[in-house]
Amino acid sequence: MKRSLYYKFILGYVVFGLLGFLLISTFSSKMAFDYLLQEKAGLLYDEANQLASDCSAVYNGETTSLETVAQQLCVISPSLQSEIWVVNRNGTIVADSNDGARRGLLVDFDPTAIGNQNYGIGNFYGAFPYDVLSVSAPITGNYTTYGYILIHMPISQIQASRDWILNVVYITSAILFLLSLIILLIFTQTVFFPLKKISRGVDEYASGNLEYRIKLASHDEMGYLAETLNYMSDKLNEMEEYQKTFIANISHDFRSPLTSIKGYLEAIIDGTIPPEMQEKYLTRVITETERLNKLTQGMLTLNTLDSKGLLSRTNFDINRVIKDTAASFEVICNQKNLSFDLTFADNIQMVYADMGKIQQVLYNLIDNAIKFSHSNSTIYIQASPKYEKIFISVKDTGIGIPKNSLKKIWERFYKTDLSRGKDKKGTGLGLSIVKEIIQAHGENIDVVSTEGVGSEFIFSLPRSTNL
Repeated sequence: MKRSLYYKFILGYVVFGLLGFLLISTFSSKMAFDYLLQEKAGLLYDEANQLASDCSAVYNGETTSLETVAQQLCVISPSLQSEIWVVNRNGTIVADSNDGARRGLLVDFDPTAIGNQNYGIGNFYGAFPYDVLSVSAPITGNYTTYGYILIHMPISQIQASRDWILNVVYITSAILFLLSLIILLIFTQTVFFPLKKISRGVDEYASGNLEYRIKLASHDEMGYLAETLNYMSDKLNEMEEYQKTFIANISHDFRSPLTSIKGYLEAIIDGTIPPEMQEKYLTRVITETERLNKLTQGMLTLNTLDSKGLLSRTNFDINRVIKDTAASFEVICNQKNLSFDLTFADNIQMVYADMGKIQQVLYNLIDNAIKFSHSNSTIYIQASPKYEKIFISVKDTGIGIPKNSLKKIWERFYKTDLSRGKDKKGTGLGLSIVKEIIQAHGENIDVVSTEGVGSEFIFSLPRSTNL
């Protein structure tokens, strides 16, 4: 977020206010003036027709006289804020509302100049030094036009009424504009200040300070964004710590066998190891290279799982896979005098999974069970259905896992002190690979262990639907 964002918003707000004022002062002014003009013209025209009807009696020989009409004009004129004339056909003003001050001949008077409209605007043939609104109504009788009633209202009167209306509009608009500042305050509190805090947090994360926390107490989208960024920074921090641990662990696990290999080979070259002993130490070199190869293969497997490699799912008999995997450990089991106890709920139990990956899971779990089992003991493997799952259990009666290590055994390169002492060939990747494979299948794996009693690993697989 740039620092000018807030000022841009304020500038836009001010421009909005100015444009609104200009629109009101132009369109509203014209609309108000046109409305008042039409209204006043209609009012004056009605009054002119009424006066024309009264004057018709004079020209029809009735008792009413022009003097009486003139007095009537003087009474009506102030209420209309207008000047009223009675004009004959020749254009001579015979009566007016100014006590006869306007009497005389109108030069170039043309009663048809107004045309189809009820009113006209101008100085009315130079009779006024300012613009007036003029309306006319014919004085008729016996199908004869005797003259005209003319009413003139100064345009300034209409403009004054328009200005009064506009003042009300301006004041109301100004109040609304000031009240709309509440929106600006709300924007400042709910958007601008939180954005500043979030921007500060992003700058801290970019500079490498992943422990910085964005503190926002709101529960809206801004608060959600802040919590998301905090969560992201925590995960990035964990990833950074994991990378450091990863490098440290892999450096350790590679350095030990490489040091041994280098030492043995140097001893053979410089003659420290006599020829008759070289075969023994070359065998150890091969053992160390196999350990390095195993570590590399484990890392490649984890990398494949991390990249969301596709599973080749098929339907297969899990009982057969368990039997074949257990049989592959026959030589090692004979050396420690270990035996397997295989228990299956049915003769055939079909599952839908990646057969090769599940073989690797079973291999790693059985390999661990053998490593940490006492000689002359039994390893129990069980497969039983429950609902739409097949649950597989691998249980040993060995040294068990310390309680404080149970949550860490799934971490990559993690080894308990007991495992380091018991077997230095382990890579610390076996159980990590197991968990990654099971989770890739959308299933779970749990462990139950008691130190000095043994451990049991239980995982589930989906049952095959095509039996």
